[in-house]
Amino acid sequence: MNFQTKKKELINYLSNLISENRRAKFDEVLSYRTRHITIVLEDLYQPHNASAVLRSCDIFGIQDIHIIENKNAYTVNRDIALGSPKWLNIHKYNNEENNTLNCINQLKEKGYRIVATSPHKNDCSIEELSVGKPLALIFGTELTGISDTVRENADEFVNIPMFGFTESFNISVSAALCLHTLTAKLHQSDTNWHLNDLEKDELLLIWLRNTIRKVELIEKDFIAKWK
Repeated sequence: MNFQTKKKELINYLSNLISENRRAKFDEVLSYRTRHITIVLEDLYQPHNASAVLRSCDIFGIQDIHIIENKNAYTVNRDIALGSPKWLNIHKYNNEENNTLNCINQLKEKGYRIVATSPHKNDCSIEELSVGKPLALIFGTELTGISDTVRENADEFVNIPMFGFTESFNISVSAALCLHTLTAKLHQSDTNWHLNDLEKDELLLIWLRNTIRKVELIEKDFIAKWK
């Protein structure tokens, strides 16, 4: 029995320990999950902002969130996040001299376009931004926005049209508006934005483990039967 077959058997076994409605919800959510768009948060210092962005990512089906910690450590406000972190893959960058550049380089190696959210002379509106190729949308710190490193290494710049006196939206509001627009465009496009079967199985197993009480003991007993 190969590894993937064993994983399937474990998923089926654990699925029997949750309700049919819960399993149906997992399958429904997985059908909308995507890695075609990913979100990058650069050095946010207010926990409620980062937590609200995570909540929006879960709601709009964004699976991967990249957290850059240069000066500020990421923390969760549980009252705002409402459990969303346990459904998401959160990648932190905090071990390098320039964590921002490290994050950007890793995302570019994976084929992502780096799109900075900032008014810029060469920017486009969020409605005009193409979703044909994978994109990483970067949001900067609350007061000063994106860093010079992001400006120098971004492939594109995007803005949200505004018509009032205030210069910018709150970070969490910006993220929600951008994700609403981009995921709507993605769902209406011919782009293959869905997770593959292996990715779905991987996430489903994680979600089952996050849901079932004493899952370590249950899984240990089940695995013992393979030997």
